[in-house]
Amino acid sequence: MNNITVVGQLGRDSEVRHLQNGDAVCGFSVADNQGGKDKPTLWWSCVLFGKRAETLSQYLVKGQQVSVSGSLTKRIWKDKEGNEREALELRVVDVALQGGRPQESPQKPAAKKPFGGGDNFQDSDIPFAPLPRKALLSI
Repeated sequence: MNNITVVGQLGRDSEVRHLQNGDAVCGFSVADNQGGKDKPTLWWSCVLFGKRAETLSQYLVKGQQVSVSGSLTKRIWKDKEGNEREALELRVVDVALQGGRPQESPQKPAAKKPFGGGDNFQDSDIPFAPLPRKALLSI
């Protein structure tokens, strides 16, 4: 048995199809840049079956960063001309959405207030409640 985990971004929106028995199959592709700009991008063809396929398909959209785990399988079929074709697919067992859902139009993040220093620094700028001076002296 083989297990593989891939982290990357979806290259296209997922597509849901139904088998003859009615089971849902969700197909999507994940781009893995292998951690560098100088390395070629690997494209993983992924398939997810069952009720989770229908449910998760709405969240599996182009640009969404995901972590997928499953087993690598080889699928063999005949094309319209009768030629035998084959492809490697990642049969997904677990999917984790990383970060938020991509937005249609990216918005510029709000400017963050710098923490610490400066003349205007107050206790309310600290991200946790400060201890009273008496408590500091007794520690």
